[in-house]
Amino acid sequence: MTASVKKRRAVHVGVNLNNREALIAPEYGARELLELGERAERVGFDSLWVGDSLVARPRYEPLVLLAALAERTRSVTLGTACLVTTLRNPVQLAQTWATLDVVSNGRTVLGACPGNVAEDAVKAEFAILGLDHRRRMRIFEEGLRIVRSLLTDGRVTHQGTEFVLDDVGFTTGTEPRPLLPVQTPPPIWVVANPSIGAPKAKRAASAAARVAELGDGWLTCCRASHPEEVAAFLRVLGELRSLDGFEVAYQVTISLGDTKADALAEQRRYIDTYYPGFADAVGLDDWGPSGAADDVARWFQDFSDAGVTSFICRFAALDQPGQVERFAGEVLPAVRRHGSVGSPAPAVGTSTSTPQVRAR
Repeated sequence: MTASVKKRRAVHVGVNLNNREALIAPEYGARELLELGERAERVGFDSLWVGDSLVARPRYEPLVLLAALAERTRSVTLGTACLVTTLRNPVQLAQTWATLDVVSNGRTVLGACPGNVAEDAVKAEFAILGLDHRRRMRIFEEGLRIVRSLLTDGRVTHQGTEFVLDDVGFTTGTEPRPLLPVQTPPPIWVVANPSIGAPKAKRAASAAARVAELGDGWLTCCRASHPEEVAAFLRVLGELRSLDGFEVAYQVTISLGDTKADALAEQRRYIDTYYPGFADAVGLDDWGPSGAADDVARWFQDFSDAGVTSFICRFAALDQPGQVERFAGEVLPAVRRHGSVGSPAPAVGTSTSTPQVRAR
């Protein structure tokens, strides 16, 4: 019997526009960030992403920036990588996200994360808002259920430990229909980094259950020297739900240079500046590839073979436009040719249904 051959599918490649760097780089502000989004669309990237933090790593507010980008672009997907949804009331978040999806004509992806409280500065963000960081996973899970219901039906009833809502909706009955997004609902990608920390097996099981129930995709990062961990997590996830049409996204920190040494040095400087006090929590190789175009292209091939379908590229350089242009000219064509192994799935940002979770 001839072994079946999996078809390769198109890989989506996006740019993290780095709304923190707009505060720390001398010649890269909010105006330049928006201009870079327009440029990234012109040179062939599929999506634009912004990150989130309140005071731990101050930056321009992500949803306001995405609304501005929606007006300055036409086709790219717009997303968060990632939005700390635990720091936002889910009803208000659903209203905001529905509006953003309408403004962008259905081009949004909500990358959602609970917040990394391994850092005291992140714990402080919860305290500032009167939240207990020890309850963040329950807040995260219940909040996403509420958001999905409101983005799908415009109405929700929820009885939980963190939220109690009795028939709350975006309609009074006088409107012809409730406030709804263009996509019903917009895709939600749940962040999980199950191989960071210990015990890994227990973390992977709980993370997979969360992603399977709450997500239309899985977004991860910070283990860039371990493509085998992506494949292993997908095997666990595949036992819980169908992966047909399911997006697997990886946010990677890249440094392109003429030599490996130059690129590594620039990457090190950038991470030390961007993550003071946290830079060494992740090994340099696990942030992402550095070097010439061929070095970086090989990394993308390894991770697309492991099952990644969407990449979010954060460039470790003060010269963001230069890195975007260089990647588009020297690396992106090779990534497009290679593709990823797996069954066909909808393009990033297309409408998806509620995740179908298998019995566990």
